Amino acid sequence: MTEAGGPTGVNGADGPNEAGGTAGWPVAAPLTTRRLRLEPLRAGHAAEAFPVLADARLHTWTGERPPTRGEFEARLRRQSVGRSPDGTEGWLNWMLRLAPDGPLVGTVQATLRTSTEGAGAGGCTAELAWVVGTFAQGNGYAREAAHAIARWLRDRGTDTFTAHIRTGHTASESVARALGLSPTRTVVDGEIRWSGRAR
Repeated sequence: MTEAGGPTGVNGADGPNEAGGTAGWPVAAPLTTRRLRLEPLRAGHAAEAFPVLADARLHTWTGERPPTRGEFEARLRRQSVGRSPDGTEGWLNWMLRLAPDGPLVGTVQATLRTSTEGAGAGGCTAELAWVVGTFAQGNGYAREAAHAIARWLRDRGTDTFTAHIRTGHTASESVARALGLSPTRTVVDGEIRWSGRAR
């Protein structure tokens, strides 16, 4: 699926709430679920996250080559800023760690934008993306983490959620359906846009 939350990232923001941002976006906060710790992204995650998220097998669906270590480290530094350079997007990124102190198993990300169309105009839309390392797939971690983040964002004013998923990626489609998203007719670079209010 398309990776959100920053320029060509694998799926942050600033605002006067949570962690002292400056332009109205919420800031990623530590979250916990039954099995996971969701840690706000920091550049220091790079060394541990690189072998998990730069695995060539994860890029089969995107058609992209895996990043080099240097490219990956630069990407995390950009994403950890928490917003786009012009401030029009909030970038929230969490690393997923098995609780209580296990290894990193993936990431869930949200790119926040102000809604400009329809009944939701003036509200906030979150584009979600999730990646789970190949060794940890099939355990429901993406669904568990995405639910936690959707609830957290909804409590902070996000009213619409989207995800872009390549046709046939049944695992990501299952996560999107569990969140309450439905496929639309919009296709971008071979990926279907899913949208909904999220449960």
